[in-house]
Amino acid sequence: MPYAMSVIVSRAIPEIDGFKPSHRKLLYTMLKMGLLTGGRTKSANIVGQTMKLNPHGDAAIYDTMVRLSAGYQALLTPFVDSKGNFGKVYSRDMSCAAPRYTEAKLAPICAELFRDIDKDTVDFTDNYDGTLREPTLLPTAFPNVLVSSNLGIAVGMASQICGFNLAEVCDTTAAYLRDPEHDLLSTMPAPDFPTGGEIVYDRAQMESIYRTGRGSFKVRARWRYVDKENIIEIYELPYTTTSEAVIDKVRELIASGKIREINDMRDETDLSGLRLAIDLKRGADPDKLMQKLFKLTPLMDSFPCNFNILVAGNPRVMGVGEILEEWTAWRMDCVRRRVWFDLSRKKEKLHLLKGLEQILLDIDRAIAIIRETELEADVVPNLMMGFGIDQVQAEFVAEIKLRNINREYILKRTAETSELEKDIEELEATLNNRRRLRGIIVDELKQISKKYGAPRKTGIVYADEVEEYTEELHVEDYPVTLFLSRGGYFKKITAQSLRMSGEQKYKEGDGPFQSFESTNRAEILFLTDRQQMYKVRAADFEDSKASVLGAYLPTKLQMDEGENVLAMILPGDYTQHLLLVFENGKAARIELSAYETKTNRRKLVGACSDKSPVVAVMKIEQETDMVCQSSDGRTLIFNTAQLQPKTSRSTQGVGVMSLKPKRSVVSCVPLAETAIVNTTRYRVKTLPAAGALLRPEDRSEQQLSLLDE
Repeated sequence: MPYAMSVIVSRAIPEIDGFKPSHRKLLYTMLKMGLLTGGRTKSANIVGQTMKLNPHGDAAIYDTMVRLSAGYQALLTPFVDSKGNFGKVYSRDMSCAAPRYTEAKLAPICAELFRDIDKDTVDFTDNYDGTLREPTLLPTAFPNVLVSSNLGIAVGMASQICGFNLAEVCDTTAAYLRDPEHDLLSTMPAPDFPTGGEIVYDRAQMESIYRTGRGSFKVRARWRYVDKENIIEIYELPYTTTSEAVIDKVRELIASGKIREINDMRDETDLSGLRLAIDLKRGADPDKLMQKLFKLTPLMDSFPCNFNILVAGNPRVMGVGEILEEWTAWRMDCVRRRVWFDLSRKKEKLHLLKGLEQILLDIDRAIAIIRETELEADVVPNLMMGFGIDQVQAEFVAEIKLRNINREYILKRTAETSELEKDIEELEATLNNRRRLRGIIVDELKQISKKYGAPRKTGIVYADEVEEYTEELHVEDYPVTLFLSRGGYFKKITAQSLRMSGEQKYKEGDGPFQSFESTNRAEILFLTDRQQMYKVRAADFEDSKASVLGAYLPTKLQMDEGENVLAMILPGDYTQHLLLVFENGKAARIELSAYETKTNRRKLVGACSDKSPVVAVMKIEQETDMVCQSSDGRTLIFNTAQLQPKTSRSTQGVGVMSLKPKRSVVSCVPLAETAIVNTTRYRVKTLPAAGALLRPEDRSEQQLSLLDE
């Protein structure tokens, strides 16, 4: 538990200043080395100095510095001005050079991170061996916690914060300070990434992330088509992927035959920036190809958000508004401490000058006291008694040089006293006025936005304007016949193969159950005896022949152990109804739209009621007469129009056949598939009904054998 808490509090989760301890220790060391205003120094030198504060080893420290550097491009607002090869965030294989070869210094914006750090704006603590002092937080003058993207994995929790544009964050924070009800999305519409790309923007989705601090959004690459060379150039990638991952996936798709429009793909990245080139085959449509690549490769990826931040040592998941509120409260405390520090120093100086003023009124007497004092140690006590001043004032007077005892010096000091009194009055008024303190923060934010702000790198495309790749449109369509056996074997046979084939092959004891004419793009639903529905496409199965057994559905669909297929249903456009007849004499008419899913979910649980086993399943294309038979030989005819459609899949249905104890419905088939002649004998107008015993002339061989069983 102590280790887990140490990882959470002291390593993996960023604090309200936007930094983890490793970042803070590195930047503070560089400040103390004079690298904010001086020239660059070797990275190895910086790493060595940082080890006085960070005991985790030179490799970890250098990795931290690389991530903060401008060369690596992991941050929109880098804090380390780097020279040399620091690698690239968008490349998996382009690693950084060793620290003895690279050089670095602090970027100019770091002045805003350390603003007035020497004025008691933040607390300091001992380093790990107690030889040095280091800040617990950096007094960042802007909400760096939102500007710098951060990923941290602790024990039992994690944090993933996307970066936002510096100018937008500063403007939004200033607006929020003026009006807590400010619409954040109006000034900060979406995150911004150093690698560019485009955010597929959904306002409702973004509002949820801003409100809760959790959620995800899609980011996709930017590309252009070069007509002369017939190539696609990808020049910006999503922040979450690398160029190597994209190339590997595209080559895998080419090898598997899922993409046939590409001749070759290569990485042409150079000093001018990222460039992935895709050679197209003649006649290939670049727009449709990119739609497919966005769907099948990391060229479009999701960025998961988890705004988990340490506030006063406690991890909290917060929305953007809460983060700004916490940062504002913390920054107000920093500014208040700075104002108090300035006020204390001015009061101390005023106190000294007041003592000096007493002496200067009678300088000859002061000189006489000093000359007549025999011991040096008695000079200060004698001045205190002679002029009624305290020890601090007397010490200050005693240290005045002889050359300063002149009229000019006296006038300057007197004028300085009145100036100090005005400053003190102003600082005290600021200290006791929250509006003034907020005004200071707003002014600083405006200056930072103006001085360091840059345009957005990540574009915004609206989700309703993005045309997504749909696999069905790219699947070849042709007529097929679908066969399902009683044992759960499925075959998809083309019309040509069916004409040329002989008898259908089945396992011993198996036989035909259902067959439908359909197309290769059609969706198929399989209902099982575990009240589960499996949705597949005919194209998911390979074309088969009559001479083979076919695909075994429990294995192909990864069904539960002992689960069996009850029926195959072709839902079409999901506008029709499904009839389910249960052993207990009830029947349910369910709208097929209840089984339509927006996502490509393969398995749907709770597909029907589990109160009684299903005896028959049929899609109702038009109202028809159905024949129900019970285990005691009774028969009943009803019309499907007598059943009201239900939208709930779990409905138990309505009573159709009244059954005696220990009796059950054994079959339910369309009237057209039976040999019944005397239909009026078995037809009922109201449900439920008991039905009538079947007459011999209405029996068929199939029915007789079924009833005998």
